[in-house]
Amino acid sequence: MQDHPSIQIRMAGPSDAMLLAEIGEQTFRDTFGPANTPEDMAKYFVKSFGEPIQALELKDPSNWFLVAEVSTEPVGYARLRSGPAPSAVPGSHPMEIVRFYSVKEWIGQGVGPRLMQKCLDLAVENGHDTLWLDVWERNERAIAFYEKWGFKIVGNQPFQLGDDRQNDFLMAKPTGRGFR
Repeated sequence: MQDHPSIQIRMAGPSDAMLLAEIGEQTFRDTFGPANTPEDMAKYFVKSFGEPIQALELKDPSNWFLVAEVSTEPVGYARLRSGPAPSAVPGSHPMEIVRFYSVKEWIGQGVGPRLMQKCLDLAVENGHDTLWLDVWERNERAIAFYEKWGFKIVGNQPFQLGDDRQNDFLMAKPTGRGFR
């Protein structure tokens, strides 16, 4: 399915901390749980998800959260952050897609394209020339999605999941605002 007209995207607010924590942990578990140990997943969740953690992220002015909903049901979200990027990422004013999650049952139903378009719009509206992200080198489905949107692999960096040191690809895309 190309697009789902009833998917709405809204900016998250302070009252969404628990929602973001729950969706974040569940989608991360669904995507990466089968390929990782429960112990490593649990260690990652403790430092990355939970209402207090997401509440702090929501208060940080360098973060933006986009929530995808159908009616009032949350079906995904993206977290973007303005700030410095690894040296492999081109551009002078980058914006990172820190998290890009779709609820398992909604994968392939248009959540990803709707969220990605809003991420690009937000980057352009805020004067960013580069949109970048990191993605696990073994997440072929996500890599293919990002490539379809014009992201290219520009480097790699380590990602610590519990006690397991993994490799992420760095991917970047020009926003149309002077990409170098």
